[in-house]
Amino acid sequence: MSKDVSKLLKNLIKLTRGRRKSKMEGVMLNANGQKRPASSLEPSPTKKTNFVGLSPLGELTNIKTPTDRPFRVSVEGNIGAGKSTLIKYFQQTPGIDTYLEPLEWWRNVNGHNLLDLMYSDIYQWLNVFQNYVQYTRLVIQTSKPSSPSTTVQMFERSIQNNRFCFMEQAYRDGFLHGADYAVLDQWYRWIRANEDIALDLIVYLRSSPETVYERVKARQRPEEKSVSLDYLKGLHESHERWLMSDDERFNTIPVLVLDADKTLEEIVQQYKQNEDKILGYDKRKKFKAIEEDKNRVKKSLYFK
Repeated sequence: MSKDVSKLLKNLIKLTRGRRKSKMEGVMLNANGQKRPASSLEPSPTKKTNFVGLSPLGELTNIKTPTDRPFRVSVEGNIGAGKSTLIKYFQQTPGIDTYLEPLEWWRNVNGHNLLDLMYSDIYQWLNVFQNYVQYTRLVIQTSKPSSPSTTVQMFERSIQNNRFCFMEQAYRDGFLHGADYAVLDQWYRWIRANEDIALDLIVYLRSSPETVYERVKARQRPEEKSVSLDYLKGLHESHERWLMSDDERFNTIPVLVLDADKTLEEIVQQYKQNEDKILGYDKRKKFKAIEEDKNRVKKSLYFK
């Protein structure tokens, strides 16, 4: 990654620090004066999917296994869905490099806790936080494998998540000014064109907002004390729009959906049952997708 990226980040932070936004900045109104999303990405109005299994956009047989780098898989889901639990489950598996969310980076930027600042005053600090998150995810997602024997790189969330989930929600909710959104989008486009951030599979830990809300309260992370159920509902909708839509403007990466509302024991059992898929072994060993998987996806599709 070039030094220009780091320089760009520093300049962006200087430009945005200290600026306070009103609640309605970045929000568009319809003809009736009601708030409506100003997002550049909207779900397909004619076709929707509701599936639990492999995404029909990229069934298992269509997963592209790279020859010049490890298989890359990103674990996605709402706050409290169990992403770090899945990462830790595979952490000791030989040949797998795992990357937990860089919370400590966000908590200490030259002594500044950006995560806490963002949660305590989202209008003041969200843009700075989003810029830094995008930078740190870029650093992680372009990391070189730890050894020549590494066959899988597994990330807790991705730079794609930052762009198509958190950033879109912040813009729709009016937390992110239109100018800030445009700069972040342009930066993401540059990254996509100049850096290898490709993912081979997304594992979506799909959960209800109510379930993760109880988990967030139980784990008592200091920065999350202000996280509300409404915020988690918004994040859930953003994940659904990003990963459960068949609109290719949102996502073309194959998605494996797991039920994260279950108990820890049941969730771990899902990990075991889907281990070959999660680690790309099905494709690497030239296994064919199980016919039952294909049929389950087809049966669960519905069209409007």
